[in-house]
Amino acid sequence: MNSPSPAIVAQNSVRRLPRVALWLFALAYVLPGFWGRAPWKSADMTAFGYMGALARGESPWMAPQLLGLAPTTDALLPYWLGAWVIRLSPSWLPADLAVRTGFAACLGLCLVATWYAVYYLARSPLAQPVTFAFGGEAQVPDYARAMADGGLLATIACLGLAQLSHETTPAALQLCCLALAFYAFSALPYLLWAPLACAVLGLGGLALSGAPTVAFLAAAGAWLVHVLDRPGPSRRAEKSSGAAHTNADTDADLSRHTAVFWVLGVLTAAVALLCIQLDLWRWRIEWPQASRGDWRGLARLFLWFTWPAWPLALWSVWRWRFQLWQMLHGRMIRHLALPLWFVAITFADTLLTTSGDRALLLSLPALATLATFALPTLGRGVAALIDWFTLVFFSGCAFTIWVVWIAMQTGVPPQPAANVVRLVPGFQASFSFWALFFAVAATAAWAWLVNWRIGRHPKAIWKSLVLPASGAALCWLLLMTLWLPLLDFARSYTAMTGQISAVVGKPVCVEVHSLDRGQIAAFQFHAGLNLRPATRQAGCPWLLVDRDRVDTLANVVDMKHWTPQYFGYRPTDRDDDVLLYRRTVRP
Repeated sequence: MNSPSPAIVAQNSVRRLPRVALWLFALAYVLPGFWGRAPWKSADMTAFGYMGALARGESPWMAPQLLGLAPTTDALLPYWLGAWVIRLSPSWLPADLAVRTGFAACLGLCLVATWYAVYYLARSPLAQPVTFAFGGEAQVPDYARAMADGGLLATIACLGLAQLSHETTPAALQLCCLALAFYAFSALPYLLWAPLACAVLGLGGLALSGAPTVAFLAAAGAWLVHVLDRPGPSRRAEKSSGAAHTNADTDADLSRHTAVFWVLGVLTAAVALLCIQLDLWRWRIEWPQASRGDWRGLARLFLWFTWPAWPLALWSVWRWRFQLWQMLHGRMIRHLALPLWFVAITFADTLLTTSGDRALLLSLPALATLATFALPTLGRGVAALIDWFTLVFFSGCAFTIWVVWIAMQTGVPPQPAANVVRLVPGFQASFSFWALFFAVAATAAWAWLVNWRIGRHPKAIWKSLVLPASGAALCWLLLMTLWLPLLDFARSYTAMTGQISAVVGKPVCVEVHSLDRGQIAAFQFHAGLNLRPATRQAGCPWLLVDRDRVDTLANVVDMKHWTPQYFGYRPTDRDDDVLLYRRTVRP
């Protein structure tokens, strides 16, 4: 016996979010953070360093290296993509800005793929709301579009998406590729060629971006979901708007199901073969430590990183629990099975590897999809609780950002200004008209949205996610406008490399010892130094060494030929201290 759908949605509740507003909102979230800054410590700068080495021809393409060091993430495609963008970009465009432009397109593609994934999952027959006795229930296309709008808002609302998705790292490209694969598996019952192309790009990109196991498990799980999702008259009836289901239609459904079965099987095998051929399998499973502190840290990461999607996803699982029970008995519920599988493999990746938040980033499209299917089941009280919590939280965050910015500009209030001086010594505040303009516009838009949300307007199914998504976008935009000079000074290597460059002078040969990959990339890019590993035969006039590894320097060079010259440091991180030595000429 089939359990009734928990979704009760009338036609007047599936209004579309205006397309212009949706596009402007997405752009306001995607663009800030990619422009107006230098590469940040340390993964952002490190990845850019490997891209630059490939673009300059200093590294083999199949084994990227930075001054002889292999990357900590076994990835190829992210570094290839950055190198291709650098080579193809015009000479007047800075290399770091060119790379971030390419990755901005990847983030935009991720959001588009997530929208279409939710759209096609919401068209599934078993995802439809209850049919009313006298009509008036939501129509399938309108319901799917409204749910897709909610899915996009739920994705943007996730707090963990902001920073990591705006970096030029393998994790950012993995997110885009996983979203493409998620869309492909969601749309295959309705389309063939576009999802097939996205599946090839997504799975291949995942395998080449350092996540081959995730790619293989995603393909294998989608293949299993398709095997269990047997074709029936309900899908044909949904696609043909109630037309009679004939024997010819049944044959067509079976033929399509068989074709997709073989396509997914071949894709799964192809992913495994690609990983074997290129030797991409790297088993780096690390079980979580048994200490209470480690588990508490993981719990905190899950709670804040995936907020507010995780409580809505849990609510969705609870409200659709009878359908999940049917799935355990052999009936496939596609709109629940696919996102649950993707969430499961990304959560397992987070728990069993050292990737941490970068692995958890991959769960956000599927988790937001699960959260979206809670929207048709939310009561008025729950929706009001979400709105008021969101209003208080993000308004408080925005107020704090504005107060600190005013303090940086005027010194009033004195305490925030003193905190900035203490935490970021050496920072000099600057004023930007355009930063202020966009910040004021975003704050005014937030005030208008709050007024619109609390007003008496026709109910829309995505209404409960407007404030969470808008609040996340507002705070991110304010940080990337008002606070961008402060954050760039604190998180980039420009201050430290500027200190060393002022002493060394024009770009010259510099030996390095025990510098990490981010420091090496920073000195190459910002200071333009010709770096070489320190040896007794190198012959460079300068030597850079990590301050904590000075005691090992005598093992690689003759200390009689070197004199300490300068101490360089990052103002906000003493772990990045370096010592500069100058070669002395002895008689």
